[in-house]
Amino acid sequence: MLSRLPKWVEYGAFMLALVAGSVNAVALLGFQHQAVSHLSGTATLLGKALLNPNLETLLYLSGMMVSFLLGAAISGALLTGRSLRIGRFYDVLLLIEALFLIVAMYLLVSGFAFGHFFASIACGLQNALATKHSGAVVRTTHLTGIVTDLGIMLGSAFRGKSVDRRKVTLFIIIAVGFIVGGTLGAWLFMMLGFYALWVPAMFCVALSILYRAYYTGLIRVRDKVRSESDV
Repeated sequence: MLSRLPKWVEYGAFMLALVAGSVNAVALLGFQHQAVSHLSGTATLLGKALLNPNLETLLYLSGMMVSFLLGAAISGALLTGRSLRIGRFYDVLLLIEALFLIVAMYLLVSGFAFGHFFASIACGLQNALATKHSGAVVRTTHLTGIVTDLGIMLGSAFRGKSVDRRKVTLFIIIAVGFIVGGTLGAWLFMMLGFYALWVPAMFCVALSILYRAYYTGLIRVRDKVRSESDV
């Protein structure tokens, strides 16, 4: 149950949603209005492009989808389960995500359009960091599923059923984080152009460091308790 999870879950979810929102804002403003944090619009555009086939457009849209898939595959290769568990390679994946964002930034600043693909890989990787909490799959790179779940819970409340308040809180935190990230990303893009991607990349690095520090602290406490119990 969500009530049994540590409080850092909300903090981490907010920051991840903020990262995704800021990257997506840069994408919408700088990637020919093409989102990278989710694929629904991309798939629709790909379907539309099939009516009047243009090789460059088809390759671009297909590349975006394959890139997102590749990012998710990287997470899938390092994470062995869908449930949140301290000690997994979340810090490593966050560093990899930061690397992809930096590569995307460098390529786009240098005028290489395929830098978009690296931003899509980063978002796919983050989206696959989904964790299953209390029967709900939590994603941080788009809000469709979260808003749907909130609507379901609201409907259940209207029928007099109890709802998991912490789950509601978590979903609202993610939604707020994504919106705040969108605002931040748009502002940074107006000020810095594609260099704006540097900020969400550094957020990923900071999260990775904080996660590793938290995990190391838990290990030290556990070892201390064990050593004292053996005395």
